Amino acid sequence: MPVQWLESARIEQTVLDVRPDYRAVLIVADGLEPGPSDDASAALLLDAEARAAALLDGHAPEELEPVVQWREAYRAFGAKPQRTRPSVEALLRRVDGGLPRVDRLTDAYNAVSITHLLPIGGEDQRGYAGPARLVRAAGDEPFDTTSNGEPVLEHPEPGEVIWRDDTGVTCRRWNWRQCARTRITAATTRAVFILDGLGGCDLHAAADALVSNLSMLSPEATFERYSPRVISTRSG
Repeated sequence: MPVQWLESARIEQTVLDVRPDYRAVLIVADGLEPGPSDDASAALLLDAEARAAALLDGHAPEELEPVVQWREAYRAFGAKPQRTRPSVEALLRRVDGGLPRVDRLTDAYNAVSITHLLPIGGEDQRGYAGPARLVRAAGDEPFDTTSNGEPVLEHPEPGEVIWRDDTGVTCRRWNWRQCARTRITAATTRAVFILDGLGGCDLHAAADALVSNLSMLSPEATFERYSPRVISTRSG
């Protein structure tokens, strides 16, 4: 059940050693109406693109303080943000030309991401094996993805911050790239959305906005939200 699954989500203390100000909100939405992008989801993106352009006001995304903080977080665990960008920065870099219209559900959370300047990921919750955990990687965890249209299996770098479940990595480098196994599809009716926050960002306002977007697209959907607890993996 969504509530029990959410309450099993955890953040490893070693992640907070990288960024003590990190917080997350997870939302499980059930009864969603999936499908390709349509006029309603495109309208959400158009509005968000205009708001994001006003926030940028001619500046490069990496000049915005929330993006600066995420770049610092990436460097703290050994990633190079100029090569593997935090997801919110990657989206902001596409605002001028227009964000891709992916599908109804992805459009809904991408719109919130660029408006509230924080990374958001969306996945098919039924694709998970066990609860979501944010941890530092050992380096041998499987990460299923695609390269040149073909399925490939990769592994994170040791110490990399990853979201994972009992099977393997669900998202590499905190919020850089999601796996293929849990991706949202045209059959997704129950999804989990992960909102990543640093510093003083208002996670709950972003969560409210996401629920509003999804409710507009899927009037019969129900929602549960949860802030994962921290677990210690230190001995002694």
